[in-house]
Amino acid sequence: MSVSGRVHSIQSMGTLDGPGVRFVVFLQGCNLRCGCCHNPDTWEMQGGTEYTAEEIVKRASRFKEYFGKEGGITLSGGEPLLQADFAREIFTLCHKEGINTCLDTSGSVMNDKVRALLDETDRVLLDIKYTDGEKYRKYVGCDLEKPIEFLSYLNGKRIPVTLRQVIIPALNGDSENAKKLRAVAEKYENVDKTELLPFKKICQVKYDKMGIEFPFADYGTPDRELMQKLNDIIKER
Repeated sequence: MSVSGRVHSIQSMGTLDGPGVRFVVFLQGCNLRCGCCHNPDTWEMQGGTEYTAEEIVKRASRFKEYFGKEGGITLSGGEPLLQADFAREIFTLCHKEGINTCLDTSGSVMNDKVRALLDETDRVLLDIKYTDGEKYRKYVGCDLEKPIEFLSYLNGKRIPVTLRQVIIPALNGDSENAKKLRAVAEKYENVDKTELLPFKKICQVKYDKMGIEFPFADYGTPDRELMQKLNDIIKER
């Protein structure tokens, strides 16, 4: 029986969601409410369009010639862990087609279905949104321990991880946060890359269209100098 799920949108030739050129599928539904969220239209589980796993992989296969050695498919969101059965079936079929699999996640959910999905996952892009537990609870909606425990599990499975963090100057744009994030990367051998992403407000139009408040509308965006400074700290070993 074909496994189906709900998809918010698809980007056929993405270059920012994992190594190489990626077929990026943004799944519907999210359990968190991050203040800096760029995709509030992915929150509700019943939104989006229903697809079967076979339909997704068939579409992804059309772009296989562009993937090269590093590219493949990335499941993002929303939070793909909420549709773990669907995600696993997609990844299983991708492996039969010789397509690399990547999961973009908050790491806030862990259960048997998620563990089964990770058995078919080649790489994880893991968001560590803050290195302070209080900020995590206030601005994300879960404990910092959740993604850290998720990372520890990935390390045990030897699944390569790219750590990612959106930099919001007033909240995590300081040297201390960068040093703590670097310490996390150094602790787990499976972390082979750390990406700092500048906070942007291009999502404001989505919030306005949906008639809801953008929580971080008043926060400033980082300049190039700050991003360079923090990246330099991350690279120190």
